[in-house]
Amino acid sequence: MNRQKNISRPAQRRSKNITEQRQTFGALLRGPYQILAASVYGRMSELSDGVIRPAHGVVFRTISPDGSRVTEMADQAQMTKQSMGYLVEYLHRHGYLEYKDDPTDGRAKLAHLTPRGVAVQEAAMEKSAILEERVAKLMENGEMPELRRLLEKLNALIKEQAYSWD
Repeated sequence: MNRQKNISRPAQRRSKNITEQRQTFGALLRGPYQILAASVYGRMSELSDGVIRPAHGVVFRTISPDGSRVTEMADQAQMTKQSMGYLVEYLHRHGYLEYKDDPTDGRAKLAHLTPRGVAVQEAAMEKSAILEERVAKLMENGEMPELRRLLEKLNALIKEQAYSWD
């Protein structure tokens, strides 16, 4: 049998996509977010032996400490109830969530993090804080508090105005 050697080629530099070329507002926000999210979700995956994947992050971000209905979490995440239900059920089957009766509506169920789920959520929050400290070290003195202040202001203004962005 004549086998060719697998010769690795140098990585070709790809051209930037249109949003990167123009440095759109979305691209400027998305770039750092994607890098930070990969690190946080990587930690969650590590702690769960690969059970928790990046898609499950939305559950950990939207669930209330007092429990949440799947429909509430889906609305907050701007996704379908079916998609959120799939993610919640997966985490339930793997022991990160449990269902409890809703005290305000006997017909409804609330998803709650189990102690195992809380541990993963806390580890993700700790990783996030560490990454924020690393970002602060990359920036000049005083820039990180200003960046945080501006992002908090932007978030508050957007929520206050209830922008539809249409």
